[in-house]
Amino acid sequence: MPNIKSAKKRMRSSEKQRVGNMAVKTKVKTARRKTREALAAGSAEATVEAVRNYSSTLDKAVKRGVIKKNTAIRRKKRANEALRKLAE
Repeated sequence: MPNIKSAKKRMRSSEKQRVGNMAVKTKVKTARRKTREALAAGSAEATVEAVRNYSSTLDKAVKRGVIKKNTAIRRKKRANEALRKLAE
């Protein structure tokens, strides 16, 4: 445990950030799972909506600084490629 006042405050704020980041990461994982389930089901309309939701969730995570920009770009690209393969 820290003894210095600023270190105690930093510990409290770090915990709040950790909990917030965990919530955002959970939303990203849930959106990814729903996208994969929609792709596996093969329904085009549901998959388009799931990919759109996943992309939006990734963008929000980038905006909050939870994941890096290029990571989000890569994941969105892969989801869109899977969507294109489903459409063929």
